Amino acid sequence: MAAWDLTVAVEELGPDAPPFKISVTSDLHIGGVILKLVEQTELKKDWSDHALWWEQKQQWLLRTGWTLDKCGVHADARLIFTPQHKPLRLGLPNGATLRMRACFSSSVFRTVVGICRVLNIRHPEELSLLRPVEEKKKKKDKDSSEELYDLTDVPLTAGSVQALYNGMPAHFADSPKTEAVYKMLSVSLPSPAPEAIAKLYRPASVVDKTHIHTRWLDSSRSLMQQGLQENDRLWLRFKYYTFHDMDPKYDVVRLTQLYEQARWAILLEDIDCTEEEMMLFGALQYHIGKLSLSEDMVSSCQGMDDLESALKSLEVKMVGDGNSTDILDNMTAPELNDYLKIFRPRRLTLKGYKQYWCNFQDTSISYYKSKEDRYGEPMQQLNLKGCEVAPDVNIAGQKFCIKLLIPAPEGMNEIYLRCENEKQYSQWMAACKLGSKGLTLLDSSYESEVKNIQTFLSMQRCNSAAPAAQTDDSINTHSLVSPRYQKKYKPKQLTPRILEAFQNVAQLSLTSAILKFLQIWQALPDFGISYFMIRFKGSRKDEVMGIANNRLIRIDLGVGDVVKTWRYNNMRQWNVNWDIRQVAIEFDGNINIAFSCVNADCKVVHEYIGGYIFLSTRSRQQSDTLNEELFHKLTGGHEAL
Repeated sequence: MAAWDLTVAVEELGPDAPPFKISVTSDLHIGGVILKLVEQTELKKDWSDHALWWEQKQQWLLRTGWTLDKCGVHADARLIFTPQHKPLRLGLPNGATLRMRACFSSSVFRTVVGICRVLNIRHPEELSLLRPVEEKKKKKDKDSSEELYDLTDVPLTAGSVQALYNGMPAHFADSPKTEAVYKMLSVSLPSPAPEAIAKLYRPASVVDKTHIHTRWLDSSRSLMQQGLQENDRLWLRFKYYTFHDMDPKYDVVRLTQLYEQARWAILLEDIDCTEEEMMLFGALQYHIGKLSLSEDMVSSCQGMDDLESALKSLEVKMVGDGNSTDILDNMTAPELNDYLKIFRPRRLTLKGYKQYWCNFQDTSISYYKSKEDRYGEPMQQLNLKGCEVAPDVNIAGQKFCIKLLIPAPEGMNEIYLRCENEKQYSQWMAACKLGSKGLTLLDSSYESEVKNIQTFLSMQRCNSAAPAAQTDDSINTHSLVSPRYQKKYKPKQLTPRILEAFQNVAQLSLTSAILKFLQIWQALPDFGISYFMIRFKGSRKDEVMGIANNRLIRIDLGVGDVVKTWRYNNMRQWNVNWDIRQVAIEFDGNINIAFSCVNADCKVVHEYIGGYIFLSTRSRQQSDTLNEELFHKLTGGHEAL
């Protein structure tokens, strides 16, 4: 075979150094090219992390056994010999920036796994990387450099992280500098100043929220293939809102960073909440901030928290083991019966709530004119499977309503149920939540759901029995609430309200307070929805598609109302026409939808749907093994296949 010259630049020698010309033949394998190149450089160093990057094709040549001919490399190719692991500046959920080494040659999915291994975050499949929002810099801010935490010296380990006796992974215990990084990762940072919150990007509408989700990187391609260079800045965030096997004993960093992401979502109004909920979130932040400052308190609570988490996981395990005694109890299916007030908003009518006798059985609510009519035909039966359930509660005003959006052929039917008191509301709200998932009152989670709702309501209640809330000067109330409430109330009005809510949570330990914060965040109606601007096939107007962990939500852009909901468990198949960039989904009952994305690549939407379906396949038993091949099959599109 005829020999020809291949041009290879070595990144180590700098951009001005002339590239090397290597005499090769087409049947020479990539490993042979690297060997010839290293000999020609005459530099004695460890080249094991280096690989060849093909600039024109934007691809790595990682298969060292393949020949140049098989790779399609000819004399016009420009190759660069460069390290596969390079420093990256990572913006963490808590707002800190961490400089660490990441793999630029493997898929982003595998790169995130490597990053999470160093940071000691389990279940890396729930996180991903996205490009940051560009911040407008003023001229005078040019010199102010952000504080960087540095982990570039920490090697990327292949095995799972080994924890020391004090719970800190071995590679963080090397020096005071790395210990400081671990503290930053595992302890909640103090509340920011209100001015700092005001400067940050805040989505003003659903349209703004769609822009954030266009920035996710493609999980099946490498960082270099997506135009990223050494020392570029990216954000590490929880992308999928299904948190598997959360254990406070092993998940200190994971819990803290998830709490920080939830806290910022609330402070920056990324997710809506009521005024009472905001005061409770403020009180929990204040409590968590106080406990995080006093390290002694953390260690003293640790034992109690470990016991609590052990009992919790034991409870989960026991729930899974069906008992023979349960079978006898389950012969008669439980049901709820009570008088409720029902309101169906209709255009051009001002009719209010009307009282009916309601019966909740299986996943349906039947209602009758009175209790005496319950043996006859119901006035209407509402099947809750696949419906949207949202609370409409004002504790001060004794308003306990449940808003239901029930799927119908022409869209969603809106119905409100009004309960008399907290107890009735807790039972019916828990039943509706289970019914929407296709579960009955027999489900083991019903009692705990009722208890959670009651606890949440009691936390929002004004604690009149508690001693009068002292005015605490150290409390910076405007740092604990979103800008909307900063404008609405002065600090001296907010302080007593937050301290009043604080009385209800003051006895919680640090871990319990963080778990409670996350639990209330997850109960918000808009929790875990990622928005995309789309256009349905045959339509001329833009709409918004919300993607959640169990459903797709069609939202009217003009009004912001939910038009229709489709559940994943009714999905037969979905595919992408990559030529016209269109997503097509088929559901049970011959329902077909097709749409294209307006401001994002359809690959991002395809990855979200596939990602949630992948996460639903996880079980407790195989929690440590990650089926990467299945993830790429479900999210990768035609390139992965």
